[in-house]
Amino acid sequence: MTHSFDALILGGGAAGLMCAIEAGKRGRRVAVLERADRLGKKILISGGGRCNFTNIDCKPQNFLSSNPHFAKSALARYTPSDFIALVEKHGIPYHEKTLGQLFCDHSARDILAMLEAECQHAGVSIFPNTEIREVERMTDFIVRSGNAEFKAAALVVATGGLSIPKIGATSFGYDLARQFGLAIREPWPGLVPLLLNAEDSSRYCDLAGVSTEVIASVNTQDGRQQFHEKMLITHRGLSGPAILQVSSYWKKPQPILIDLAPGREVTAAFRNSTTTRNQTTLQAELRKFLPHRFADRWLDAHAPTSWTNHALADLEKQMHAWTISPTGTEGYEKAEVTAGGVDADELSAKTMETHKVPGLFFIGEVVDVTGHLGGFNFQWAWASGAAAGRAL
Repeated sequence: MTHSFDALILGGGAAGLMCAIEAGKRGRRVAVLERADRLGKKILISGGGRCNFTNIDCKPQNFLSSNPHFAKSALARYTPSDFIALVEKHGIPYHEKTLGQLFCDHSARDILAMLEAECQHAGVSIFPNTEIREVERMTDFIVRSGNAEFKAAALVVATGGLSIPKIGATSFGYDLARQFGLAIREPWPGLVPLLLNAEDSSRYCDLAGVSTEVIASVNTQDGRQQFHEKMLITHRGLSGPAILQVSSYWKKPQPILIDLAPGREVTAAFRNSTTTRNQTTLQAELRKFLPHRFADRWLDAHAPTSWTNHALADLEKQMHAWTISPTGTEGYEKAEVTAGGVDADELSAKTMETHKVPGLFFIGEVVDVTGHLGGFNFQWAWASGAAAGRAL
């Protein structure tokens, strides 16, 4: 059976649904083909089930791409305010958590229900349980699934990346890009916990669950990237927002520097001549701002060699630049997003259409644009989806 449409969208996630809504509103006959049994699985598990749907402080600097200018156009033309207006139109209650992050008061289901309602209103056809077997381009694009064939002049690939395979992530979007001769920036897991080496793991990982505020930083070709947020010790290494943020920029065997006392001088008390210079006093000072068990453990490994001013200055330096060399990451199973993807230089920044193949578009996570933690990847999905939808 052959179905004919103006545009086919592969993938019923955040970007695909936004694209379908915008194209449908413009009178286009649109079909969304989704391989899972329902739409928006990643939306539903995001933000601990509350969906961190955007960030009011969204700027191009919050995104990582081999072309740092690429995302600017789409982000400028579909802003957090535009999506908030949609959320408010549907009466969905939300709140700002921290650092501009907006979450649903109730459930991520509210956002998915809103997108489904908008699709219905725009006359979008949804085909769940549709696994694509083959895509080819004649005059139109022909997409074949197990028991149906779909035909359209435009094809939008919104199939996501490799992160969280248990909810169906595959390399399909990258394979399709390669089929049409497009360049791919080698993908890697982004926003992902890091694994500690054997020595650090045996020293710290039994403290799993302990959390503290840090500045985590890593040096990149474009300068230092640093994030002032919480760090969490896990059974296998380090996580928490600061570590997840820096992980997107980290490449083995680079070290990561962790400031354990942001904005504090740990050894200031020792400038007072009446302060006793010993391990007990130093331990008490560290315990003022670090969780006690972590303070004690860290100090065991970094105890000063003497109590001279020079030795204390050296310890102060180490506190602000604890150097760890991760052995790797927790991989795509635990990664919130996939970095890398379809090379941005292959696409129009205004429409997301490929330069080489007219009528072929790539949007969302499959593209080499990766947001920081905190609602930025959803904003990229909405913005890139809207850009393509308005161009169909």
